[in-house]
Amino acid sequence: MGKPHLQSAGRRWSTAVRWPLGLILAAWRYLWSITPVHRWEMTGDWPADAPPQLPAGTDSAELQSSEDGVGPLMHRIYRVRIIRSTLTPEQLMARMSQNLDGVAPSEFATFQKVEGEKGDLKRGNSYVVRMAGPWDGPVRVIAADATSFRLATLPGHLEAGQIEFRARSDYRSLWFEIESWARSGDRLSDLLYSRLRISKEVQLHMWSSVLQQVVELAEGEMEGGIVITTRVVAADSLPGARRDGRLSRRSRARVAALADRRVNFDNTKTDTYAAESGWHLDDMVEALPHEGPGPPAEEGSWQVARGVMDSYQLADPRVVTASYDKDRPLAGRDMMLRIRFAGLRLRVGVRIGDVYEETREVDGRAVRVFGWSYSTLEGHFEEGQMHYELWKWEDLGDVEFHLKAVSRAAQKGPLLLRTGFRLLGRSKQLRFYRQVCRRIKRLTEAQLETERAASAR
Repeated sequence: MGKPHLQSAGRRWSTAVRWPLGLILAAWRYLWSITPVHRWEMTGDWPADAPPQLPAGTDSAELQSSEDGVGPLMHRIYRVRIIRSTLTPEQLMARMSQNLDGVAPSEFATFQKVEGEKGDLKRGNSYVVRMAGPWDGPVRVIAADATSFRLATLPGHLEAGQIEFRARSDYRSLWFEIESWARSGDRLSDLLYSRLRISKEVQLHMWSSVLQQVVELAEGEMEGGIVITTRVVAADSLPGARRDGRLSRRSRARVAALADRRVNFDNTKTDTYAAESGWHLDDMVEALPHEGPGPPAEEGSWQVARGVMDSYQLADPRVVTASYDKDRPLAGRDMMLRIRFAGLRLRVGVRIGDVYEETREVDGRAVRVFGWSYSTLEGHFEEGQMHYELWKWEDLGDVEFHLKAVSRAAQKGPLLLRTGFRLLGRSKQLRFYRQVCRRIKRLTEAQLETERAASAR
């Protein structure tokens, strides 16, 4: 088996010269692309988001696995639905395997087989991803069948991990997915990816471009755009990681300090606040994927959405992230929220109240309800309580997410934050509520589709 042929000095210099031009062209196409791209990011867990086991007989010593990488583990799924194609999943993968470079975005990346290896893609083949930058991306095929193949990175790659390409079909369309489990290959790559986010945007554009090329290869049409779901497993949650670092200690101390804070309003009077001046009452409902009649189905829409609620994946992590003690039960849990607001990064505390699951009768219909609420603590720039609930109507199988909130600007605390919230907070607050509703719907849809794809393989 030949080793990947890395760039000569001359090729490295010529590629380095092409790099800025490639990035400019890629950015131009990205900005003017009319393809809808739906990006959803959430917190992942180990081992649920761990890379798959290497196939039997694979020499792991030759690979650059995720254990060799730096920074968080990114578990990402890129998915597209293709309609009006006459190809089967096997035919589509056969076309792709014959010429892997045919689906590459040529402005900044090409797939080249290692010298001396011929024929269609098969297990053991090695490729080099020639990128519009001063790096190569050597990979090896570690698994391949009629509808999928999986690559593992080799030493020298910008990433450390695995990536799988697969096709499947349902009664009316083709699905094509790219699923990756990877960390940055070294500290420079981690800086470009996690801190400066340059590599992240280039990578997202690269694989989105590959999906568009696959649609053309299938001679079909894309339906619904490209969906990208990312689950981020923090570096200190990975096996062998040190969990006593400075940041972890600081976060634990901040969460522990919340125990001494009181709720910053009278939460026994929330039913009367709507009629009082200055208080806002919001009530939103979002329809989730349908289930069959009866109690919530195992691994169905209601149960999947409940998992999103339990782990507080409701908020977009680019806007709100939560730190809390995972060993404590959900009821009564204190959470330190880090909120991006008006260009600032603010830390505020909330406390979860009762957690409940019950069957109610509403207008003569039985509905299964799971829910919990949280109240703002001293130091928060607003006062109020948020309720999240999942409903399943057992007669028809309709599933709904309910968000209900009562709130106003805080009457005590830092004057600058309270003033800023009074001036700018209401519009951003409503936008956040709408994002939460939309997010739980799309995350539930994505997880259900992932589970259907896994069961079909």
